[in-house]
This record gives sequence, structure tokens and C-alpha cells, in this order.
Amino acid sequence: MNTKSLFSSIGLVAIAISMVFSVAVISLLPSFRIDLTEDNLFSLSDGTRNIVTTLDGPVELIFFYSESATEDIPQIRSYANRVEELIQEIVIASNGRLSLNIIDPQPFSEEEDLATQYGIQAVPVSQGGEAIYFGLVATQTVDAEGNALIIPPSEAMPLIRPDQEEFLEYEFMKLVTKVAKPDRQIVGLLTELDIDGGFDPTVGQATQQWMVMDIIRQLYEVRRIENESETIDEDIDILMLVHPQNLSEQMLYAIDQHVMRGGQTMLFLDPNADSLVTRSPQGALIPAQMESELPGLLEAWGIEYDSDNVLADNEQALRVIMGQGQRPAPHLGMLGVQRDYLAGDDIITSRLETVNLSSPGTISKLEGAGTLFEPLLRSSTDSMLMEASLVENVTDPSILFDEFVSSGESHVIAARVSGVMATAFPDGRPEIIVEESDEDTEVETEEVVVEEIVEGIVEDVDQEAVEHLSNSKVETTILVFADTDMLSDRMWVQVAQFLGQRIPQPFANNGDLVINALDNLGGGADLVSIRSRGRDSRPFTRVVQLQREADDRLRSEEAELLDRLAETEAELARLNQTEDGQPIGVITPEIQAGIDGFNEDLLLTRRSLRDVQYQLTEDIERLGSNLKWINTALIPLLLSILALAMSYVRGQRRKLAS
Repeated sequence: MNTKSLFSSIGLVAIAISMVFSVAVISLLPSFRIDLTEDNLFSLSDGTRNIVTTLDGPVELIFFYSESATEDIPQIRSYANRVEELIQEIVIASNGRLSLNIIDPQPFSEEEDLATQYGIQAVPVSQGGEAIYFGLVATQTVDAEGNALIIPPSEAMPLIRPDQEEFLEYEFMKLVTKVAKPDRQIVGLLTELDIDGGFDPTVGQATQQWMVMDIIRQLYEVRRIENESETIDEDIDILMLVHPQNLSEQMLYAIDQHVMRGGQTMLFLDPNADSLVTRSPQGALIPAQMESELPGLLEAWGIEYDSDNVLADNEQALRVIMGQGQRPAPHLGMLGVQRDYLAGDDIITSRLETVNLSSPGTISKLEGAGTLFEPLLRSSTDSMLMEASLVENVTDPSILFDEFVSSGESHVIAARVSGVMATAFPDGRPEIIVEESDEDTEVETEEVVVEEIVEGIVEDVDQEAVEHLSNSKVETTILVFADTDMLSDRMWVQVAQFLGQRIPQPFANNGDLVINALDNLGGGADLVSIRSRGRDSRPFTRVVQLQREADDRLRSEEAELLDRLAETEAELARLNQTEDGQPIGVITPEIQAGIDGFNEDLLLTRRSLRDVQYQLTEDIERLGSNLKWINTALIPLLLSILALAMSYVRGQRRKLAS
């Protein structure tokens, strides 16, 4: 096509029509995206797409954002744009099942009342400045058939904080999941610990349930499962196993099939469960069977668990008081796991500070296992494994230091295990062994009853044998913690009584960890699969390195200055006293000389500090100038050279062709 035909009336009309057609095609394909960012900032996870495309009824997202009040705050506006873009991506992926309503609440308006009604509260961003609304609400007003709901379920995120940016996709999907499934989920609790309350024989009184169970019951329906049971109800969403011991083959099979059905599981193991230790009336310790066991199942799930050894950690040892009148001393077997050893990129542990443990064990991925093993809690490298019997009987924690030899290896204390899992019972449900009675005086009616019961059990077994699952239906998740004492009140919370109510006063994040874990499992496999996203903020690593080097030099100079200041003050104090220690009260020439010398050193040090700061600024500006030169001159120059080279090659080819 020549130039005249291109710019003729027909050519211009053709160009206009093609542009309109292109815009129409693009507008009709809103879900078509190409994400070119390194951390896939604009790509949704498969779990999110599965959740929003399988919603039974329409869900409305209401984004309360004070746009007009943030016109002069570019940081918040930039973050709000990223939040809005993420929400819009989620809405587009839902294929019409989600809708978005953006509201800018003005002071004293109905929109502000609506935000308050949903629990979204205004937050001041500066002293004396106007407060802003920045939250998200998910609500469902009609069911799948379009019928209006009498009490519309709703969930709110009162404040979308910038430090949550990596987990916003997860938090938004948790809101949608809770609204789509508003009924409280069922947690099945299987344990012999007195976690739900018990009886203390030493004082002859009943004990209250642990505070963690108080909190769980506020959010979930808890259903006890007895150790003697042989089945686990299919409506149990999350199975919570705490220190399993001496379980029958039938119960082990029921646990196995719960996992095969895709049920979520939270497992607490322990090689040395301190909570089982009781005291005799004389005060002596009476340990019970201290170690957990789950034969066959752990291996099938790809988990290796050491039930014979306790983890000792020198770096994270807690200081404890072992007896009345004793001074606090570090205990290698009682750990305070700090943030550096918690998985920072996992929603369960990302915002926790400290998790306290007592004589924990270790877990690892079984060699050859096909499941995914993701550590949540780790020890430091200054740790080792000690025999559980040694830690169990210790009354003086200093004894542990005599046996401590660091392994130089970090051990896993808690982990998420996920994937498609195989059954630990490939041959189906184990046989039920019915013991025959040896009593000769058993009446005939009782024999008939026993026979009927056995026949009923056999019928149930035959029915369940047909439904035996050899592999999990979908990817399932098991959260494993190698400590049970972390749940007890003494490790994380003080409980106060106020007007008959128990008021928790936590000093560690153990309770938060358990609730985060339940929330994560409660969303199903799709919600569990959502991982943290990258941050939009991309710092200049070279500038950060320069600032750190300058800070190190500044701290060094300041430390030297403080040392000289202390020495000068001590010298001046010595010169200002007589031989018997009485103050002179007069500035002598020696004192004046010392003061003058220190002032000179002070000026020189301040000048040196300014030079360091000036050099930092100069280095950053030089780096910026180099980057500007590269962007404005070097890149265009390279492109020009490339274009000239291509033109030259093309000309040579034409010459050869002619």
C-alpha cells in the first residue's frame, strides 16, 4: 500500500474502523491479561479462581475508600489503586458471581452511616487531619435462586493495612468464603489431655478448660470424639488431634479416611507432654505416657517424627523459675520461638512475634514422600536433640547445659503438609475382633443381644468397605505441630477473673497461631493454596546498601565519641577532686585544658559525622546520575547503533541480490 492510498479518504476511514474494532475487541475481553511483573503482582492464584467460580450465590464486595480525603496523600492513593485493581481482577475472574461497589463516605452522610453499620471505622492518617475510611465488606443479599435473604451474611475487613499487602488476596478470599458459607464450621477434637477441663486429684477440684478452647468455641462448633469411637462424622470440617495415644485400629482407620475424603487436619504431637505430669500428695512428680504416637498414618502422610528426643535450643531458651524462691534461669527445653524463626511468607505465622513451647519435638519430610512439606516454625542452628527421659526428669535446668553440644543444624518444629495422599490401609478397614465371654452363667437373652450387635457391626463394615478410599479425593492439608504444651495456659496467657468472666491477657502468640491455623484450614483446599504475593514497592538495593554502610560508619564514629566523652568526664571528675575526694569547686588550668581538648575532639567528630553523611548523599546522587545517563543516553545510543547495523545489513543484502 502506497502513502497516497493510506492517507486518502478511504484509507483514513479504514484506519478509523480498524481502531474502533480493536477497542471493541479489547473491551469484550476484560479477562485477558498479560502479567509481566517479576512477582506476578497482577496474577490470581488457582485457589482464588476456584473459589470465585464455584460460588453458589452472588456476593457483593463493597470497597469503602475516602478518595476525596486522600487527594494530597499520594502514598495512600497509590496503595488504594493497587487494592482496587486486585479487587477488580477478582471480580473479573468470578464470571459475574461477584460485584464491586466503591463508596467514598463523606462526613455526616448515609454512606458514612453504612460504613459504620458494617464495622468500617474512620482512621486518622495525620495529627489533626481528616480521618479516612479504607476497608472492604463482603455481603450476600440473595441466594442462588434469587430469593432475598432475611438476614444477609456479611464479613468486614475494617482496615486494609499496607503491611498486609502480600496477603490481601488471601484476606479478601477469606471474606468471600465466610459469606458464601456462613454456618459455623465443626472442629472435631480427639484428645485425652484435660484441654476441655478435668479433675485435679491433688486439690480435689475440677479444672477449667484451657483458654485456647474458650477462643476456639467462640468461632467454631467443637465436637468431642472419644478415643473408643470407631468412626468420624463426615460433617466434621477440621479434625484436631492433640497428643494421640493408644488409638484403636478402627479409630486410626477413621482418621485415615477423614483425610482421604479431603478433610482438613491439625495435629499436635509431643515427645514429652508436660501437661500429663501430675504430683502425688507428697509432691513427687508422677509422669504418665509422655510421647504421642500415630502408627502408620504419619508415614503415609510423608511425615517423619522423632518421639524419643526433645529439641533443646540455646539461642531461644526461655528464662523460667523452677521452684519457689529460685531465680530465673534459662531452660534449654523451653523455647520462645521469635519472628526470625517463623515463616514470614505464610499467612499463619506472618504477623506473629513469639510462640512459646515446652520440650518440643521435631518433624521432617519423609524421604521419598510425594507430599509438599512447608516449615512454619524452626529452631536456631545453636540447637540439638536430647533424650526425652533426660528433660522429663530434670529439676535443675543448668544440668541440660552440661549435656548440650550444638549440632549446628536448624530443626523443624511445625509444618504444613499438603498434596494428594495415599491411605495407610491399602487392604481396607481392619477386621473387628470380638472377644468371646468366658462366663458360663451368661443368659441366653444377652447372647442374642450380643449377636445382633455383632451382626450390625458387620453390616456397617460391609457398607463402609465399599466406600473405602485408597487416595485422597483432592489435595488435602495437614498442619503438624511437634508440641502439645504450647496449648496450655501457662505457656502463653494469664487468665484474670472479672465479674465472673475469664479475661485472657496473652504474653505470647500461641493462641493467635492456633486460630490462624484453623482459619486457614477452614477455608478449604483452595483457600489454603493461596500464598503470599509480592510487594509493589521495589527498593533500590544499591541505595539501601549504601545507607547501611553509612549507618555502620556513623554508629562507629558515635560509639568512639561516646567512649571519649566518658573518658573525659571521668578525667574531669578526677581533676575536680582533692586527694581525699573532696570537690575543689574551682576550674583549674588542668580542668580547663581537659574541657578545651574535649571540645576540639567533639568538633572533629561532628565534622567527621557530617563528612560521612555528605559522602552518602554524594554516592546516592552519583548513582542516580549514572542511572539517568544510562536511561537517557546509553540505551538510545545502543538502539541507534542496532538500527544502523540492521540498516547496513539490509543494504548489503540488497546489493548482493542485485
